Amino acid sequence: MRMQLRPIAVGIVSLGLAAALTACGEAGGGGNGDGDGNGSGEGKESGTIGLLLPENSTTRYESFDRPSIEGKIAELCSDCKVQYNNANEDTALQKQQFDAMLTQGVDVIILDAVDSASTSSWVEEAAAQGVPVVAYDRLAEGDVVAYVSYDNTEVGRLQGQALLEALGDDAEGAGVVMINGSPTDPNAAMFKAGAHEVLDGVVDIVYESDVDGWDAALANEDVTGAVESLGGDAIDAVYSANDGMAAGIITALHAANLHEVIVGGQDAELAGLQRIISGDQTFTIYKALVPQGELTAEIAVRVLRGEDFSDLTSGTVDSPTTQGVPSALLTPVTVTVDNINETVIADEFYTAEAICTRDYADACADAGIGG
Repeated sequence: MRMQLRPIAVGIVSLGLAAALTACGEAGGGGNGDGDGNGSGEGKESGTIGLLLPENSTTRYESFDRPSIEGKIAELCSDCKVQYNNANEDTALQKQQFDAMLTQGVDVIILDAVDSASTSSWVEEAAAQGVPVVAYDRLAEGDVVAYVSYDNTEVGRLQGQALLEALGDDAEGAGVVMINGSPTDPNAAMFKAGAHEVLDGVVDIVYESDVDGWDAALANEDVTGAVESLGGDAIDAVYSANDGMAAGIITALHAANLHEVIVGGQDAELAGLQRIISGDQTFTIYKALVPQGELTAEIAVRVLRGEDFSDLTSGTVDSPTTQGVPSALLTPVTVTVDNINETVIADEFYTAEAICTRDYADACADAGIGG
């Protein structure tokens, strides 16, 4: 469903994973699904860990999430196997993949849900078969044993703050289009809530929509429609919930000869960073995916072995179905052209060479990227 509502800093993660973890609620722990945090259930020294990711249209999942999780599992448990599937934003397909993993006898499942509201019965089925589920990136409903992600409301706040800073003295009453993420992704709702917390009462939200599947083509259509209905003069900035949609948004703006509109995204995708360097995009939000994936892998291995992982989960979160889920929420970072060197390059998330290809070499040199 696409819904038009109206016509209209942080430290660098490489400085230490422990420093990046933020508590959410009272300190909590985890274990083998027994809820007491002591990992006292019977475990195995090795086994099979299932990994279910939600889509591959966003470059992060195949480029960072999957290899970081698989690599860390291999490092911690050389005899462990990883069974992997990607659902391509299809909830029914992900349910089939989940069921197949249970049938094939996986020992633990790491689940990044397409639609978190659909997963409660899945998790119950897994628990009945003695298979714990670790929620990754998106908080799956049901009695999951742990959750690893970022403080996603803070991501939205950072997006809103960066948008206001880019607008500067013109922020008061500025016309802002908000293009939010998929309504089936609970993270999208948190991004949106955080952004509204900062933007409401300052700017004028002239148009807003939620985009199914984080689809850049649909984001393009929405912004094209907004420009046609409102006129280009009514739009000073566009909030994009991620960098993938920002690409479609910027294409729509340029097609309407609007080259000065501020556009911000999230995910620190390579193409988004290049657009920031070229001046087409203003900012992104960087979430260091390798530490997130590695932390999740370590929790999954400890769950497999029946070991305590409470030292890795500094807080708890509540889902619509489950209270007190042991959690680790990492800290996001705003990235602009001024701090690319100190963030994504310093963390080796991307190299300067990967960012500063021939088309961006001059802009990189002007910005001192990689120097």
